Amino acid sequence: MIPSFPRRLVSVLSALMLATVASAAEPAIIAKARAYLGNEAALEAVKSVHYVGTLITADPADATKQTRAAMEIIFQKPGQQRIVATSDKVIETTALDGYDGWQRIQDAANPTKWRQTLLGSEQIKRLRANTWENLAYFRGIERVGGRLEDQGAKTVEGVACQKIAFIHGPGIVFYRYFDVATGRLVFTETEAGGTIREQGEMIVNGIRFPRSIVTSTKNAQGQTQTVTINFEKITVNTVFPENQFRVPALKGQ
Repeated sequence: MIPSFPRRLVSVLSALMLATVASAAEPAIIAKARAYLGNEAALEAVKSVHYVGTLITADPADATKQTRAAMEIIFQKPGQQRIVATSDKVIETTALDGYDGWQRIQDAANPTKWRQTLLGSEQIKRLRANTWENLAYFRGIERVGGRLEDQGAKTVEGVACQKIAFIHGPGIVFYRYFDVATGRLVFTETEAGGTIREQGEMIVNGIRFPRSIVTSTKNAQGQTQTVTINFEKITVNTVFPENQFRVPALKGQ
């Protein structure tokens, strides 16, 4: 079964990253984290990121049982996002166009069978935060109404880290742990207690991207739900047309 969008997948994707302008009070670890990913010119030049890969969802009752879906993810400045997950049964599309968000679920075998909904304000706020988190590379959150909070030194799996809270608003916070020696992002937590880890690396346009993202959350039964996205292709700075993100007209669809 494809995981529900945008809640679970947005948490997964929040592990990916972003770029804007530094504030005077920026913690020193931010510059080091950006330098680990790439040089300033490469990071500032990013206008869009396009991911193609595979989504793997493990059954929380039996991790050996997995479902898979083809995955396509687009982030484009200043505030556009499109996520399409395609399984053998369902095509699920979630998109953001500035302050508009929508979701469409279509029968993979019969395109005439579909349902479409507009997303609520809280879902849109989370998608906007996620878009920033994937295009700003840790810098400039104050320009979108958020703030950073340095929460001090922490040790994660034996690695000395600096914990920084990226606070987008009430109920939307990403706690990121950076290796103080290198600036590498070691680990991410969400305000809801989910955990996000990056694995491997792929260099595109001089920028370091993960090859996979693994997120773990607790379901209503207290079981651990693990979702992995393996990236097969990453493209930077493709220009995507507005109609990729715009809410589709219902008539004739």
